[in-house]
Amino acid sequence: MATDELRKDIERYIDEKWDEVIADMEALIAIESVEDLDSATPNAPFGPGPRAALDKVLEIAARMGFATHDCEGYIGYADMPGETDEQIGIIGHVDVVPAGPGWTFPPYGVTRKDGYLIGRGVSDDKGPVLVALHAARFWLDRMAASGKRFPKTLRILFGANEETNMKDVAYYREHYADPSFLFTPDASFPVCYGEMGICSGTLTSAPVSDGVIESLEAGVAVNAVPGQAEAVLRAAAPAAAPTAAPTAAPAAAPAPEPAAALAGAEAVTVTRQGDSVLVHAQGKSAHASTPELGENAIDVLAGYLLANGVLAPDEQAFFELVRKVTSHSDGSGLGVAARDEHFGTLTAVGGMLWLDSGAIKLSIDFRYPTTMSAPAIERKVNEIAGQYGATFSMEHDKEPFLMDPGMPAVKAMLAAYEAATGEHVEPFTMKGGTYARMFETGVSFGPDRPWEEKPAWVGGMHGPDEGISEGLLKESFEIYVRTIGSLLRGNL
Repeated sequence: MATDELRKDIERYIDEKWDEVIADMEALIAIESVEDLDSATPNAPFGPGPRAALDKVLEIAARMGFATHDCEGYIGYADMPGETDEQIGIIGHVDVVPAGPGWTFPPYGVTRKDGYLIGRGVSDDKGPVLVALHAARFWLDRMAASGKRFPKTLRILFGANEETNMKDVAYYREHYADPSFLFTPDASFPVCYGEMGICSGTLTSAPVSDGVIESLEAGVAVNAVPGQAEAVLRAAAPAAAPTAAPTAAPAAAPAPEPAAALAGAEAVTVTRQGDSVLVHAQGKSAHASTPELGENAIDVLAGYLLANGVLAPDEQAFFELVRKVTSHSDGSGLGVAARDEHFGTLTAVGGMLWLDSGAIKLSIDFRYPTTMSAPAIERKVNEIAGQYGATFSMEHDKEPFLMDPGMPAVKAMLAAYEAATGEHVEPFTMKGGTYARMFETGVSFGPDRPWEEKPAWVGGMHGPDEGISEGLLKESFEIYVRTIGSLLRGNL
């Protein structure tokens, strides 16, 4: 791969400015920008954390020389004006999922270790959006020095509600026109031109009478495989998981499947607390789009409680239903298994489990292909749930979307990636969901490279010790510099 003048300038920028990139990242990641609707105000619709993060990133962009604008706390943007008003857009988000338990590094700081950065948001999405912002600054500085402009305007959007309902983009699109083309640095390389349908809802038990569960706590987000789950029981429980045996059928419910044998007592710990007992189940967290990379702690907990026969009949019935969700990530336990040629198989993840007004609730995240729909999922899940006296309500849905992988903008991005890395790659589709699906014309574009192995102590998106390679971010900077220049010049 030949070294060109652009590469020399990119390397010079990295040498001179990389400490500034890290400092910007530290300032933004220090903000616990988790949605808090209970503390929302008119200018902070998603709570004080997202508001503070939006303020910080706009401050950073203004310091660089961009023209910035705050859209009433929903979203903000930074503009690099061109010769025309036609816009190329980049959008990332500054909100994050809760840190959750299991961290060995400070979640709201940036730890540098052995070539990796650790902290909540270093990969999803504060680190990548700051790298993209600095890539735009590379061109802004060049324009200031030369007095020339690109044919098109660049708008960098900073969302504050991506991790939950994307109401930030809904607000933006009500008040502003879409860019002619947009990408988000919030997924994997190379270019993702299609995303599965994503819907989520809540499974609710029948009212529990004479239950033994005092409290339940599992999961930190609907769209994540939970790494830990806990239940406090009124009744005593065995100190270790025995070999699982078939459980008794709950009244007014079909005979349940035998509880699966647990991997070992190390997955569950039991602590007596007076007349109560705390049961802690350990799994492995992962993003809901990649459940195969995790182990659902709710499934571990449910299997343990069922195998030990410690639940009241109403609780047992619901936990048998829970296992139909958590022991199969393909939706087959709920009768919604599906696949297509574009996206592959449907996934279903039980993400959060809790008590609410005398009932037990389980959130379920579905990623579905074009051969399935949210109404069909809701109908089929309710058919199964009804057999256990439970109900399911669908609460959010984003239908699948597909772009043309042969469109000129996608080709330009692939060419920029190849020029920076020397790798010839093909575009792909994914089970994850990004801002790209919210716009008329958009794709996701890096910076993760999931085929590259990470050290065991580096966590993934939405998990503890979230981390990303510092070298990958530097390489992403070059990819984004080349991409921005190409898109702002090109006829797309």
